[in-house]
Amino acid sequence: MDDDAGTPEPARPAPTTGPRHTWAGLPWPVRTAVTWSACLLVIAAGLWLLGQVAVLLAPLAVALAGTLFLAALLDPVLVRLRRLRVPAALAALLSILLLLGILVGVGTLVWNLTASQFGELSQQLDEGLQRSRDFVTSTLPVSDQQLDRLIEQVRQGLSSGAPDPVAGARKAAEAVGSLLLGLVLLFFLLKDGRSMWHWVLRRLAGPRRELTAEAGRAGWRTLGAYSRGTMIIAAIDALGIGLALVVLRVPLALPLALITFLGGFVPIIGATVAGAVAVLVALAANGPTTALLTLAAVIAVQQIEGNLLEPLVMRRQVQLHPAVILVVVTAGTLVAGVAGAFVSVPIAAVLWRVLDTVQRHRSGETTRRAEATG
Repeated sequence: MDDDAGTPEPARPAPTTGPRHTWAGLPWPVRTAVTWSACLLVIAAGLWLLGQVAVLLAPLAVALAGTLFLAALLDPVLVRLRRLRVPAALAALLSILLLLGILVGVGTLVWNLTASQFGELSQQLDEGLQRSRDFVTSTLPVSDQQLDRLIEQVRQGLSSGAPDPVAGARKAAEAVGSLLLGLVLLFFLLKDGRSMWHWVLRRLAGPRRELTAEAGRAGWRTLGAYSRGTMIIAAIDALGIGLALVVLRVPLALPLALITFLGGFVPIIGATVAGAVAVLVALAANGPTTALLTLAAVIAVQQIEGNLLEPLVMRRQVQLHPAVILVVVTAGTLVAGVAGAFVSVPIAAVLWRVLDTVQRHRSGETTRRAEATG
């Protein structure tokens, strides 16, 4: 009988090759770099996919974002009407009619006061362009023929880049459809928004309900503070620059003030573009001295806005770095044009506030658990 029959076989040595052994043999900086690179690739792929969906659904996304913005803006009016025991449907309808009445009234007033000035402005712009042309040819080493050639090239480039009429008509139809959809959604949000939110909360249970309710309240407060604060700041900017234009006797001061007001809803970029338009009109109408005074007035108003009004009105509800705002506005413009530029910053502000609320809530839970176990 073999004595070794019952002896177990010796254990085989672990393989010194293979994926796990190779991974374990790598230095930790390499493993860390590989892990972070893989995570960044996954995040980039997710953002790319989200961007593609956003481009495809841009009209719907812009309509939803604009509807939420207007709902937060009109919410105080709705609350006051409800306190007067006005039915919800009637209060929502009256709020929307008030908004439309203000927009139509302001547009009609601006047109009636300034329609007669457009012909004069066209002549002044021609004179301003001729003065600019004389200044360029007399100061820079550029001849009239070279300048004419450059202007013709720019004109041809703009003509070649002009949108196709069919594409323009499609974009216009999409804009009208988004506007009508936004008005209908605005009515239902004002009428049933709170009941819909409570319905969502009732479908959640446990800590998720409390966290969702807290994050929702924080996001809604941020959107309301942004919409009302932006409107107040834009109105003050328009009033300040409009008064400066009236004092300097710049034509079309009221339309320029309205452009300044609308530009205030696009942080940084909107105010810069509106100020540039005012300076160009002042240059064309009254010459370089008035243009420099207009530029000084625009800079002064914007400095007062950025250093005094914005911190006072916005307080700490909207905390976005100017670099983040520039990136967000640029991304919104690339995705959805002018409408995307208008709604991109409030969307980013609300998302930041919601994420910050979730993070603080989880940090508080971790601290409480540590105190309980300690």
